[in-house]
Amino acid sequence: MVTKIQKWGNSQGLRLAKEVLAQAHIEVGDEVEIAVNEGVIMVAPVKQVRGGHRLEELISRIPPDYKAEEVPWGSPAGREAW
Repeated sequence: MVTKIQKWGNSQGLRLAKEVLAQAHIEVGDEVEIAVNEGVIMVAPVKQVRGGHRLEELISRIPPDYKAEEVPWGSPAGREAW
């Protein structure tokens, strides 16, 4: 695939086809690491450290009858503004 670097505001951007992102296991909104090795730009998904769960998936596990409660954290220990 051939594509073109384009100017977007004060930056330059590169459009990636959704098929390319799917093959790299990258989705819109994912964090990526960009590196240059001997003049070659490499883009790789950031490795998930903690299980790789998505917020939407975690929220879907909350029972419908769950009621949030205030948690006592104790007295201020520093210069917190309460």
